Amino acid sequence: MKKITLLYISGILLGCMTACTKDFEEINTNPNAVEKPNPNFIFSRAQIDGLANNYFFTNMLECGGMLQHYATYKEVSGVGDKYLDGEKYYSGYFNQAYPTALNETEIVINAVKDTPNDSNKLNIARIWKVFLYHKITDLYGSIPYSQAVQAYTTNLLLPKYDSQEFIYKDLLKELDEAATALDPAKPSFGTADFIYNGNVAKWKKFSYSLMLRLGLRLTKVDPALSKTWVTKAIAGGVIVNGADNAIMNYTDGPNNFNRNPVAFDSRTGDYASGSYGQANTEGGKLAKTFIDLLKTTADPRISVYAGVWQGTIQNTNPAVQKGFPNGTTTALAPLEQATYSEPNQNTILRFDAPLVLISNAETNLYLAEAAARGWYTAETDKDLYEKGVKASFLNMGIYGTSYAITDATPYLTANPYNATGTFEAKMNQIHTQVYVALFVDEQEIYANWRRTGYPVLTPVNFPGNVTNGTIPRRLRYPTSEYSVNTTNLAEAVKQQGPDTFTTRIWWDKQ
Repeated sequence: MKKITLLYISGILLGCMTACTKDFEEINTNPNAVEKPNPNFIFSRAQIDGLANNYFFTNMLECGGMLQHYATYKEVSGVGDKYLDGEKYYSGYFNQAYPTALNETEIVINAVKDTPNDSNKLNIARIWKVFLYHKITDLYGSIPYSQAVQAYTTNLLLPKYDSQEFIYKDLLKELDEAATALDPAKPSFGTADFIYNGNVAKWKKFSYSLMLRLGLRLTKVDPALSKTWVTKAIAGGVIVNGADNAIMNYTDGPNNFNRNPVAFDSRTGDYASGSYGQANTEGGKLAKTFIDLLKTTADPRISVYAGVWQGTIQNTNPAVQKGFPNGTTTALAPLEQATYSEPNQNTILRFDAPLVLISNAETNLYLAEAAARGWYTAETDKDLYEKGVKASFLNMGIYGTSYAITDATPYLTANPYNATGTFEAKMNQIHTQVYVALFVDEQEIYANWRRTGYPVLTPVNFPGNVTNGTIPRRLRYPTSEYSVNTTNLAEAVKQQGPDTFTTRIWWDKQ
């Protein structure tokens, strides 16, 4: 019986081999494949995926732990808190970015680049591409860029690594060209754009605001080039009003990708609602450094950011907030665990909470630095600093109008800007505000801290750490790249320096 069956199958295969030469293309075309992609749909997906990339691993545990916004008493998940080596934590962002958001954005660009009437879609996609790539290169340094995500179009499977210097200069060029080319008379993505609803004027401001951010990154490595791009960004027009803030809105379902990734990743990975602070999966809390800063300055944002579980309710009263020290493995009893502050689940960890990408709080603070450097003279650094603080206070209202802090006067009176101080004293004040105002965007805070050194943080020296007790300067490449893209990665390491947490990337000069 088995012999007959095999002969029968063989006959079918031989018949197929003969018959398949006729109408080969038609027969072998997948009827379910989409030959012409829908750029609107794919751009929507690129926005969702670009912001949902490993928040818990990369932003919270790695960057947030290193910058002492977050702390954990557990060792394995304390990779950033204790400067430990954890492959799945440092490689996740790299591994996820290329096959999802970057690939999707490239598909959009290829789909619209030859259609003149779609020029706004092309240039908005170019701006979004810059936003995505600057996040990756700021974490790792040299990365695949000019040859990346080209497997489908050119069959290039092993892209070279470009130097961060090349990448940054090209990103800034892209922002300049894309912003200039935006045309309000032409159509855009409309409702497929979840950030600005296709508003071309707001995308232009977003582009120049991102240019301001990236331009300031260069202050240590190339001050003259930094000034060129910062002044160009200011002249182009950055975000200075809350109405132009780049904000991604979410809903609480029906699918997980509809939920705010800060909330979803954090609550899934650690802060489950039912644990009430007593049994967090990874033992995470808000760090003592962060909570102490907010309390000693009587910062009203503490009640928006933090809460202590008391039974099934989070108490947001500033007086009860208590941060957990970084770099320790003190085992806590459940009731004691609950006495430490966690992210507020009614605001930043709400599933439908909006997520800020760039706001007038950030841009005004960066303008304050530009003014302190003498690169911007239309306003004083003091006025811009105060505008940044006031903007941050008002922006707490994204979580609901009751959270908006409308009167910043008591805070600014108690913590006045030192307008007559040294440049470094001003930098300390300005970037301590960045450290507070941008909370939850741990990647940007980490990049800004490496450039400025502010606020001044005391490193931990946990036994077995891999940095000799210094705060890491970058993340390591995924181990998979060593076996898959061996030659190109080796060249990148040769150019940039050892693939360690202490190697400084191009713009991060001492």
